[in-house]
Amino acid sequence: MKPEEFTDIRYEVEEDDHAVITIDRQERMNSFRGRTVDELISAFKHAWADHRVGSVILTAAGERAFCTGGDVKERAETGGYGETEWGTFEIERLHRIIRDIPKPVIAAVNGIAIGGGHVLHVLCDLTVACEEATFAQAGPRVGSFDAGFGSAYLARVVGEKRARQIWFLLDRYDAATAERWGLVNAVVPRDQLLDTAREWARRIGSYSPTALRFLKHSFNADSDHLSGISHLAFDGLAQFAVSEEGMEGAQAFAEKRQPDFRRFR
Repeated sequence: MKPEEFTDIRYEVEEDDHAVITIDRQERMNSFRGRTVDELISAFKHAWADHRVGSVILTAAGERAFCTGGDVKERAETGGYGETEWGTFEIERLHRIIRDIPKPVIAAVNGIAIGGGHVLHVLCDLTVACEEATFAQAGPRVGSFDAGFGSAYLARVVGEKRARQIWFLLDRYDAATAERWGLVNAVVPRDQLLDTAREWARRIGSYSPTALRFLKHSFNADSDHLSGISHLAFDGLAQFAVSEEGMEGAQAFAEKRQPDFRRFR
């Protein structure tokens, strides 16, 4: 897929130095459907192959949301996330390419990062957030979960107790709290968000790409075994999501009511 064919995201190479990938579904709080995920994978592949690109910035359009995860409204209406290039929802593949691309990935979080959007920023190598950004998980509230990198790797980032708190209580955390927990690297005023990400990208672009490649692989090596857990979890999630219990969360979200999971205990 060529960048000019993208409808859900934007892809640009700036200063022949770094790529900027922008999720642009503001009408759906920058949530992702199947096509969005396909386009994100394609954009990361373009950045991987382009020798001009030393790093990648992942951000989103508007001021409300970085990414609110899977499009729960579409899931409630259709039972899935829409058509995809290969007929499968490739979110697990997107997770892998963010980790595997041999170039640092910087998340520039411009608003709410919740659910699957929270997982995306956690998987990035660095995160800079604007002061208004908020972070949360939502899976158990909408009949979903991420038992791979989104939870087990999160525990590596913030510690076991914090990771369990994020997933079991589903509270929202402000940017200052996220920085204190080690969930983000820096918090800046909104008007400095992309400038900060670009400044980091320029600095990275001045360094040895081979050294950076080996460092990224080295950082990943200790947690790459989580990929096996991720395979198992996403296979289970595919079955759970279409169950009566799984659909209750999505339907309640679409109907703007509290889900009733008590009958499934």
